[in-house]
Amino acid sequence: MLNLACGAFLLTGVLVLWRRDVGAIVRLFALQGVALGAIIVTLDNRLLLLGLAIGGLRALLLPWLLLRAADGERETRPLVNVAASLLVAAVLAMLAYAVSQPLVRLSPTPATQAVPVALTVLLVGFFVLVTRRRALSQVVGFLLMDNAITAVAFLTTSGVPLVVELGVSLDVLLAVLVLQVLTMRMRAAFGGTDLDELRELHD
Repeated sequence: MLNLACGAFLLTGVLVLWRRDVGAIVRLFALQGVALGAIIVTLDNRLLLLGLAIGGLRALLLPWLLLRAADGERETRPLVNVAASLLVAAVLAMLAYAVSQPLVRLSPTPATQAVPVALTVLLVGFFVLVTRRRALSQVVGFLLMDNAITAVAFLTTSGVPLVVELGVSLDVLLAVLVLQVLTMRMRAAFGGTDLDELRELHD
């Protein structure tokens, strides 16, 4: 079950690079939230309520807020095309496995052996953040990184204090609410959220 949940967690992160429709990207993020909740519950059944809370936030509430702001946007001109992005994802996966091997050898448990998956998603999220032009796509990249950091925390420590995780999740929720307001104001004022076009307006 842990392997299945980690596989879904990784697959949804990589598929974000394949899709250009912002709504589809947000739905993939929602599916990744389900996978994250499954990882937490699989690691320890006593974390069921925490897993459901985190899964509900990442799979329902945050995607709902993002979809309200998406309004049919598409990534028409990403800085890196789809084929090259998938090749970069493969390179990032190999890098994540290489970097995490000392940790895996230190404590070769099923949980730590899944750490490279979370690190891969972290690198993929950063790649999305720096290569996509739409503001909402960049928000999803940031949220992928947050999901990956949460997964690493649970895989390496078998859980973090509930108060800490809820505090971080509320910070993320607040950040998304602020970004949603800014995105809607950008669309109302300039007709879109393409950051390159906004720079041209500034110039």
